[in-house]
Amino acid sequence: MILLTDELRDRLLANGRQRDIDHVPVAKFFNPVGAGTWLITEMEADGDTLFGLADLGFGCPELGSCSLAELTLARLPFGLGIERDILFQATFPLSVYAEAARQAGNIVEGERRLRAAAATLQDRR
Repeated sequence: MILLTDELRDRLLANGRQRDIDHVPVAKFFNPVGAGTWLITEMEADGDTLFGLADLGFGCPELGSCSLAELTLARLPFGLGIERDILFQATFPLSVYAEAARQAGNIVEGERRLRAAAATLQDRR
């Protein structure tokens, strides 16, 4: 599977040029046979460095950078590789997903948990 379409790449690059904005995730990548989920918001001009929320299954998701090339080259059991969730549509900015993940210990997409995380962030302000 091609991890990034031209449209997604353009959106990620555009987000990467806009600093200090809490972007809504553009793409979700996942390991189809085990732990590993990435919500990606931005791409650097180098065309490889991605930024987002990563959950490698250790109970401590974190914000940071990863390499598109490394995700693309990952070889998993049964000849599989990292895949993109083609149905993923983010509804909140990355900070909300990060807060919900901090609370749950893993990336969550449930509306109720995300709304609660958004409320928590709002209360802190």
